[in-house]
Amino acid sequence: MLEHLASFLESFIHTTGYAGVALLMAIQSACIPIPSEVIMPFAGAVLAHSQWDLILLATIASLASNIGSIPAYWVGARGGRPMVERYGSYLLLSRHDLDRVDSFFTRFGSIAVLLGRMLPIIRTFIAFPAGVARMNQVKFHIYTFVGSFPWCYALAYAGMKLGDQFRTNPSFQDAFHRFHLAVEAVIVVAFIYFVVSHWKNRIRTEPA
Repeated sequence: MLEHLASFLESFIHTTGYAGVALLMAIQSACIPIPSEVIMPFAGAVLAHSQWDLILLATIASLASNIGSIPAYWVGARGGRPMVERYGSYLLLSRHDLDRVDSFFTRFGSIAVLLGRMLPIIRTFIAFPAGVARMNQVKFHIYTFVGSFPWCYALAYAGMKLGDQFRTNPSFQDAFHRFHLAVEAVIVVAFIYFVVSHWKNRIRTEPA
C-alpha cells in the first residue's frame, strides 16, 4: 500500500511541482493522513537543487499546513466540547479525556502545537484538539508554521541529498519500507490499546 502511495505521490509532484506539494501538505494537515514524511522527501528529490529551493519548499509546505489546518481547527472551535460530548461515544472518548485535553492545552497549548508539528501522525490531527480547547488562533498558526518549517526542511533536505537514490537504491527503499512498517505497527498497537482502555468509559449518548 505504501509503495503505491509513494509512486502516486512521486508522479503527482513531478506533474504539479510546488503547487502539488502545497495541496498535499494542506490536505495532510486537515486530518487526512497522507504522510508528510513521504511527501517532503519526494518533493526534495524532485524539486530541490539548492539551499534556496529547500527554503522555498519548507516555506510553502509550512504555509500549506496552516491553511489545511483551518477547517479542522474551526470544526473543533465551533462545535467545541458539546459536539465532542454528543458524538464522543462513537470515538470512544470519555469526559475525563476531554478534561485532560482542556487542561493540557490551557497549560501547554503553544508548546504542544510546536512539538506536535514535528511528530509523525500527531502533526496531522493536532488542529482539531487545539480548536476544541479554543487555543488562541493567532498563536496556533504561528506555532504551526514554526514547528512545521524545520520538519519540512529536514525531510526535503534528505530527499535532495539522496536524489535518485531515494527512488532507485534498493537498500534505501528497504529501509524506508521497514520504517513505515514500524510506523504502521505503532499505529495499530496504539489504536488497539485506545479501544480496549476507553470502551467502558466512552461518553454515553443521552436519550433525546
